[in-house]
Amino acid sequence: MFAGGTARLVLSNGGEAPLELTVEPWADLYRIPPKQTCVLVTHSPAADGSWSGTLRVDEPFQVDHRSDSVTVWANGDCFHLSDADGDVIDAADWHCPARNPAS
Repeated sequence: MFAGGTARLVLSNGGEAPLELTVEPWADLYRIPPKQTCVLVTHSPAADGSWSGTLRVDEPFQVDHRSDSVTVWANGDCFHLSDADGDVIDAADWHCPARNPAS
């Protein structure tokens, strides 16, 4: 049980190609499959439910969307991905393979 707050952010990929999802500050990289929805869940350890690292008071997420990717700053102390029903997604299935460094 978490003493602080819990926040959920619904992310949907309505496109035809996988959507790259980066979760910061951990730099974890995932791909949301086409026509799929996931929920990014984060938790605040603060007893008052406040969120550290926010640009404004009490904002658990900051989102930067581009045409083929989205970056989410989760301002809690951890995160996990779930499906729309709340079942935890096996992140290994959605995790991006390591990128090759540029030559």
